[in-house]
Amino acid sequence: MAEHMAEKITINGCSIEMLRGGTGEQLLFLHGAGGIKEWSPYLDALAEKFDVLAPSHPGFGGSDNPDWLDNMSDMAFFYLDLIEELDLRDFHLVGNSLGGWLASEIAVRSSERIKTLTLVSAAGIRVIGVPMGDIFMWNEEERARNTFYDQKMAESRLGVTLSEDEKDVQLQNFFTTGKLSWSPRFHNPDLEKWLHRIKVPTMILWGDSDKVFPPAYGEAYKAAIPGSELRIIPQCGHLPHQEKLSEFLACIDTITKGAAR
Repeated sequence: MAEHMAEKITINGCSIEMLRGGTGEQLLFLHGAGGIKEWSPYLDALAEKFDVLAPSHPGFGGSDNPDWLDNMSDMAFFYLDLIEELDLRDFHLVGNSLGGWLASEIAVRSSERIKTLTLVSAAGIRVIGVPMGDIFMWNEEERARNTFYDQKMAESRLGVTLSEDEKDVQLQNFFTTGKLSWSPRFHNPDLEKWLHRIKVPTMILWGDSDKVFPPAYGEAYKAAIPGSELRIIPQCGHLPHQEKLSEFLACIDTITKGAAR
């Protein structure tokens, strides 16, 4: 396992948790609705080639839940401040699901410091006629089973017994996700018309069996971001970085090495 640490950083009075490990070019990983609570295998694998920064967003995990956080625009501007405060330059930005939406909102505002962008099963846009899954309406078992193609992974998740503190964090994550994406559901009606502003090399990665945001959402992102590449992974659900780690890493390798040429 790569050497890593957990730290607290404060940006404009808001304290957030940050996991960090590895060496190399900087890679900022933005988590989805479930949050990020530990140094997971996909972070460890990324840390073999990158200096990985994996924060808990404001309102998630042990990070502060600031009064000013009302929408994804607020979150995007917070991260632009974080990028400036940490002086991140020529870094790779990777976001999954809610984090992919966030990464898109950041990139349309400013991609000056971003070297590459990878969107993994990203929320943020709407495809008319292709309904998205509604995690707010699913019960715990439905959420787990609809997240993974491999039902053994779903059963493994369902078999975990959470402590009371972990249940509190899970509830907080769910509450913040609701605040950011309840209405309209998991998208910003204005985002798609500004995606053309993303000028950096962009990889769009999707599972072919994603029941949260079907692959048509990946195709819509590809159509909206000039020069972007879409890769759809067979027999994969909503979390390619967990369910198909080697394929996820291959896509990261392709986009980051391509940007170096």
